Amino acid sequence: MSEPLKNIFSRPLISPFAELVKKVWPDFSTTDFLEKVFDEHYEGLELKQRTRHIAHALQACLPSAYRDALRIVCAVAQSYIDQHGEKLTFEWIFLPEFIEAHGVEDPDASIPAIETVTRWSSCEFTVRPFLIKYPERMYAQMLAWADHPSPMLRRLASEGIRPRLPWGMGVPVLKQDPAPILPILEKLKNDPAETVRRSVANNLNDIAKEHPQIVLDMAGRWLGQNSDTDWIVRHACRGLLKKGNAQALAYFGFEKGAEAVEVSNLQHSLEVTVGDKLDFSFQLSNHAAAAQSLRLEYQIDYQTLSGKISSKVFKIKELELAAGTSVVVERYQRFQDFTTRKHYPGGHVLRILVNGLALAEGKFMVS
Repeated sequence: MSEPLKNIFSRPLISPFAELVKKVWPDFSTTDFLEKVFDEHYEGLELKQRTRHIAHALQACLPSAYRDALRIVCAVAQSYIDQHGEKLTFEWIFLPEFIEAHGVEDPDASIPAIETVTRWSSCEFTVRPFLIKYPERMYAQMLAWADHPSPMLRRLASEGIRPRLPWGMGVPVLKQDPAPILPILEKLKNDPAETVRRSVANNLNDIAKEHPQIVLDMAGRWLGQNSDTDWIVRHACRGLLKKGNAQALAYFGFEKGAEAVEVSNLQHSLEVTVGDKLDFSFQLSNHAAAAQSLRLEYQIDYQTLSGKISSKVFKIKELELAAGTSVVVERYQRFQDFTTRKHYPGGHVLRILVNGLALAEGKFMVS
């Protein structure tokens, strides 16, 4: 099992960082800083608690005036960038956290600082409280960042304004009305950086959850422009494809339901122990007179702690199945507990989906 992500915030990471600060500001006490970070409570802190704790410890060891402290933080970030170049690194996330924790009331200093710090460690979480407190100013700022020479700033313009940023503070107004986001995505759809284009696709996938037609309309305009925008559209529509949206399926050559296609001989484990896997197989046949483009997925209805059902769709593959032919498909699904998914005992359902429609299902128990 992999080591918890929180453990990267250890002495081998923090001690060299303290030396970087001291080079920029000789009055910095590395001993005091490390004692404040690794206090008697540190081992019990989770990931977000650790990054915020480090940010507070840093603030306590810098000048008390926020702008003076921020100048040192930015100088440290710039010195690192000058030596190593711009990188999308998670390890230094406590620097954006410093701005988020201490600088929301001073946007005139904090927003320019974000431009520096995000080129070392992305500020996508940091901009969220600024979006809430200063919406019009931040909409304009992020639209401007979409034209920035740095791909880190251009990525921030999209990633920071996502309606459903994972682990990020919610911005309810953007879920309700994504209009401020759309000009940013239009600017970035042909960005040369793959990380920026991926963020655009993820942003659109977020928007599609509340406003599917907005995304479908944009997808219709973008498809066919070039291979990069085609990739963005497909990745942006992944949630709609999993829901079997007919318009999304049609964009990629799939007819909803697929006429004269049959799923037969579904076989699967009848009982699965947590930590084990569900094995299943089925035969897919095309009884039509012509070949068909098929998107194969499977859906599992999971039991939850509250007793409700949570359904999740997993892609198998896409294929062209010739007329009058059949293929046997074999897959498995692990029932391993993770931080983001826990399994509960009880009855579960497996469904086989073809172009968005369930053509076969079976029941099994998890124990």
